[in-house]
Amino acid sequence: MEEREVGAVGIQFTTNNKTLAKKAIANLDPNEYINPFRSNPAHRNSWIVFDIEMFCRISFDIDVTVNHSSRPTIASPTGNSQQQALPVLNQATSPCLYGNIVETLPLFRDVAVSDRPLLFLRKLQICCIIFDFSDTLKTVRDKETKRQTLLELVDYIQSGAGSGSGKLTETCQEELIRMISVNIFRCLPPASHENTGADIIDPEEDEPYIEPSWPHLQIVYELLLRYVVSSDTDTKIAKRYIDHSFVLKLLDLFESEDPREREYLKTILHRIYGKFMVHRPFIRKSINHIFYRFIFETERHSGISELLEILGSIINGFALPMKEEHKLFLVRALIPLHKPKPIAVYHQQLTYCITQFVEKDYKLADTVIRGLLKYWPVTNCQKEVLILGELEEVLESTQPPEFQRCMVPLFKQIARCLNSSHFQVRDLPLLS
Repeated sequence: MEEREVGAVGIQFTTNNKTLAKKAIANLDPNEYINPFRSNPAHRNSWIVFDIEMFCRISFDIDVTVNHSSRPTIASPTGNSQQQALPVLNQATSPCLYGNIVETLPLFRDVAVSDRPLLFLRKLQICCIIFDFSDTLKTVRDKETKRQTLLELVDYIQSGAGSGSGKLTETCQEELIRMISVNIFRCLPPASHENTGADIIDPEEDEPYIEPSWPHLQIVYELLLRYVVSSDTDTKIAKRYIDHSFVLKLLDLFESEDPREREYLKTILHRIYGKFMVHRPFIRKSINHIFYRFIFETERHSGISELLEILGSIINGFALPMKEEHKLFLVRALIPLHKPKPIAVYHQQLTYCITQFVEKDYKLADTVIRGLLKYWPVTNCQKEVLILGELEEVLESTQPPEFQRCMVPLFKQIARCLNSSHFQVRDLPLLS
C-alpha cells in the first residue's frame, strides 16, 4: 500500500503500476476533483470515492479514496477508533469527469438492454454534480449536458425503465432517490421579509422569487413525480428510500418562495400520500406541526396555501363516521388558521377545507361557527370581509338544530358588523 498526502487531502491507492499512479496523483490539483461536490453542503465534510481510471483516463486499474484530513475518525462497532472505509465505486457507477468537465454518455437506445441499468447508474452519478447558476456564463456546456441527461432519465422512467429491461432494480431505485435528494434538498435563500423587513408579502403585488437553478430542479422534480406515479414502482421497495426523513425534507421545501417549486412539491406530496398508505398518518401529523408553528410562533410561511390544497383533497376522502383525530385537526389547526395576519394569502383554500368538514358532518357546523366567532378580527376590516364570506358558505350547509345552538352569539356579532364604519363589513350581512 502506497500513501501520499496532497494538501489537506489524504489519498490512499493500490495499483499494479505504482510509479504511474504516483505521477498521476502528483499532477492532480485536489481542488479540481473535489470542487464539484463542495457546492453541495451535504457532501462538504463527507468521504468522496472515485474510480481514478475514469477520472484521469489512466489505462490501468487503480482505486483512490479521498477524504478531508479534518474529518474525525469513526468508532467501529467494537469500540476501536478507526477510519471506516466506504465501498469503492466501479466504472459503472463513477461520475465521468475530467477536471470539472462532464462527459456525454451514450443514449439508452444506443446500448443493449442488458447494459441499460449500468448506464442508468452512470447517468445518475453525473446528475449528482451541482452547478453554480449565479453565473450564467459559467460551465454552460456542462449544465446543458446535465440537463439533457436528466431529460433522458425522465424518459427512461416514463417508458417503463427502458422499454424492455423491466422494473428498476433496488440498487437503481436507491441511487435514483439519492441523486434526487442531492439536487432538491438544499439550504433555501433568505426569505423576502428578511431582506425587506416587510411584515406581509403580497404575492399579487410583489415579484415572486425565481430559483436560479430551476432549469435543473424542474426536471429533477419531474423525475421524482414520474417515479412515484409509475405503475412499475413497488411501494414495498420504494418506501425504504421515500421514508419519513425524505417526506420531512420535502415538507421543509414548502418554505421556498418560488411558486413553481411549491406547485411541484404539492403534486408530489399528494401523490406520495395516495400511493404510500403507510406514510399517511405521518404526513398529516407533520403538516399539523407546520401549521402550529405558523399560527403560534412565526406567522410566516410560503407554502400554507399549497398544504391546504393537499388537505382539501385528503378531507374530501375522509370516511364516515369521521374519526376523532380528524375532528381535533379541525379544532386545533384549521380554525386557528384564521388568527394570523396573512390569512388573505391562503383564505380561499382554508374556506374549502372548512366547508368540506361541514358538508361531511353537518354536526360540526356549530363548532366551526363558534370557532370563527372566537377568532373574529377586531380592527382588521379586510379579515372581517373574508370571514363574513366564509361564514355565508358555512351557513348554507348548516342544519336548523346546529344553527339554533350558535345563533345568539352569531347575531350579536352580526349586530356589531352593522355598526361598522367599513361599508363592506356593514353591507355584507344584509346581502347574505
